[in-house]
Amino acid sequence: MKIDKKHFIFICCMSLVAVCNTAAQTTNLSVREFEKMISQRDIQLLDVRTFAEYQNGHLGNALLADWNSEREFAERAKALDKTKPVYTYCLSGARSGAAVEWLMLNGFTAYNLDGGINAWRNADRPVVQSVEVKQLTMAEYLAQIPSGKTVLVDFGATWCAPCKKMAPVIDSLVALQENKFILVKIDGGTQIDICKELKIDAFPTFIIYKQGKVTWRKNGLVEIKEFEGNL
Repeated sequence: MKIDKKHFIFICCMSLVAVCNTAAQTTNLSVREFEKMISQRDIQLLDVRTFAEYQNGHLGNALLADWNSEREFAERAKALDKTKPVYTYCLSGARSGAAVEWLMLNGFTAYNLDGGINAWRNADRPVVQSVEVKQLTMAEYLAQIPSGKTVLVDFGATWCAPCKKMAPVIDSLVALQENKFILVKIDGGTQIDICKELKIDAFPTFIIYKQGKVTWRKNGLVEIKEFEGNL
């Protein structure tokens, strides 16, 4: 039977819709399915909301990458492991659904919490509430940096994927150069005031002080050789 051009285009379009619907069903998980999957080892849980939303309550062990900030999301996604699945969520599922599409186009296996954290809360699933932390003053911060020593300050956050990726690099650096510098770690996710004063707007951020003065500063992923060349 011959199929004319119009019918051929119609069949192709319908096939494409079917494929897209199947993909959506595959990547969107119910609260029960999502909870089961994130309880497994070697997965990555990603909150794609804003920092303020994250602070108001998030899923345990969730990393953060704000989908509304294109540069931030792409930068933090670089630190994710493409060999492990990524489970995403936002407030209602729209932003995380878009993030899943982006992740899949960039070589990740990704899934979305259907209905977002709203559905999670409505199902009486637990969320982690951020605890108010006493803020460091500039004087207290500088007191951790002896003027006669070389000091590496590591500003990171528990929800920061690049920070987690840099952790073994810093551990190796300390093991190799333990007598050459002092390491100071600051939780930038909670020490908001000092980060504002030092104009730190990305994590991780590394600052090296010599004789009490800043001699080097960089954020993002850094190779161990670069640290060694500046210590």
